[in-house]
Amino acid sequence: MLKVLEMESTGTWTLIDLAGHACRLYEPPAPSEHNYTVVYLHCSESASLRAFEPFMREFDRYGLRLVEPVSGLSWWTDRIWPEFDERFSAEAYVLEHVVPMVAKRWESGPPKLALLGVSMGGQGALRMAYKHPNIFPTVAAISPAIDFQKRIDEGIDPGLELMYGDAESARQDTALLHIHPLNWPRNQFFCCDPTDTRWYDSAERLRMKLWSLGVPFECDLETEGGGHSFRYACAMAPRVVGFIAERLEQERRRVV
Repeated sequence: MLKVLEMESTGTWTLIDLAGHACRLYEPPAPSEHNYTVVYLHCSESASLRAFEPFMREFDRYGLRLVEPVSGLSWWTDRIWPEFDERFSAEAYVLEHVVPMVAKRWESGPPKLALLGVSMGGQGALRMAYKHPNIFPTVAAISPAIDFQKRIDEGIDPGLELMYGDAESARQDTALLHIHPLNWPRNQFFCCDPTDTRWYDSAERLRMKLWSLGVPFECDLETEGGGHSFRYACAMAPRVVGFIAERLEQERRRVV
């Protein structure tokens, strides 16, 4: 289980109501002049990055604003999960409410936006970026729980079963099945601790599929740091946030 430790950040946190749901915003002490913004998709425990100093230190270092929509156990799918909302899916919420809010509040739209996720949010970030690479050309995932259909087979996630009905239907909607060989996020990074026995194999399959398709990516499937935990996530924070900051700048300078 992912453990959360409360810590103070040096910037400003704001909790807003966005379309009837909580959304956490973070403004670093010195925001990037280019309004770079990261949309963070949380794990199954809805943990905020506010609790983890290694992440906040890196956001402050690069002046990255942070948006944390809160969706509970939605798995960030494009399926209706009534416990989140009966009107729209978690994916639609991000696309139709979070992205426009960021554009209006901070004048930050594609390609100044990046997706970041951990565990449940990691697979959600990858899947969303694969489906909408023009909106999210930069994505990073830590310990992505790609094969979430396992939880239906094991009978431990009634929410997923409600959304999909059976494990095979869920598998067909995993990130691996949304990779387009000709249309993909230009900047993607993912990592998984090799001792993470539950989710490592699917991260390795993602690596092999991207490589076989010739899709550019970066990954780290070798560094050990605590298995499926925020201890590992925090150990990877400098590399992950550094990758995002570098690629957001690269996107800004990109000649179309």
